[in-house]
Amino acid sequence: MYHKGYGIIKTLAPLHVGATAGEETGNLNLIFRDQFTQTGIIPGSSMRGRFRADMRLKRQDWLESHLKAVNVEIPDAEVSEIEVKINGITKIIPRLVWLEQQAQANNLTVPNSINDNYWYGQTVQGGDDNSTTEALVKFEYASLVWLPVFCPGQPVVWVTCPWLLRRYQDITNIDADVPEPYTAGKGLEGRPMAGRGKILFFNLGFVELEHDEDLSPWIPPGSQLDKNKIVVLSDNDIAMVHDMALYRQSRVKLLDEMKKVENFFNVEALPEASVLVFPIAQKKTGWKPFEEKASLELYFGGLESIGFGRCQVLIQD
Repeated sequence: MYHKGYGIIKTLAPLHVGATAGEETGNLNLIFRDQFTQTGIIPGSSMRGRFRADMRLKRQDWLESHLKAVNVEIPDAEVSEIEVKINGITKIIPRLVWLEQQAQANNLTVPNSINDNYWYGQTVQGGDDNSTTEALVKFEYASLVWLPVFCPGQPVVWVTCPWLLRRYQDITNIDADVPEPYTAGKGLEGRPMAGRGKILFFNLGFVELEHDEDLSPWIPPGSQLDKNKIVVLSDNDIAMVHDMALYRQSRVKLLDEMKKVENFFNVEALPEASVLVFPIAQKKTGWKPFEEKASLELYFGGLESIGFGRCQVLIQD
């Protein structure tokens, strides 16, 4: 029996999770997309990898502090690989592996609360596929709930579609009917058209709004969206509007010897202020990745060093 929960991600910077071809090839680096709506996702493997890496740092800090307490000499912080002798043979091993060996020799056991191998599964050891263990925490992919898009006169509205809202409803158990396509929040301002309701203009066309209702039950906790700035499109339209909303950046690779372009390459990303949801299942209770905090800033995807990937993540039981 699994204990179920979910997480809400709000992007605080453009988010790129997808192709990684770089400056050498000059390709367009596309994001991963859902196969039905063609909207951006974060795969479950990327979710688990981010949480594992965050907890691994906590485990390493615990090992270093407790080994120091028993008078084990710890190499300087910038030393990532350590030379050791095993049966007279000199080997180079990662810093964390060395810390684990020293902890075992000194009878130190990392608490399960900060043990990434306990919660997320033991990784392959020494090339032995049978050394892996099952993860106690299961992640599915994160899908969009609301996507910000430029809209003249607004200047930004958040859009979604019934397919994405149904997944959000399945994950969070919202007790409400999924809104009809072309439904807007009651306070959304649009251009009134005689006999046709309100019209919203986008870069490549317009949308005629057919319904209005209170959409506040569909605003995820912690997202801080304005209930009067959200619109439900149809499943057919969301892919086109999604592509208009993506953040795109063109970059160049210069020659090392002179200021001359060697390659162009492009990156696309989910824009800042996108809101995603992902389900979580736990085989055992007690998993607290943020300790006593409800939310934390984490980096997902690539290109963190040039301003991508920063997100606010909220965990709900």
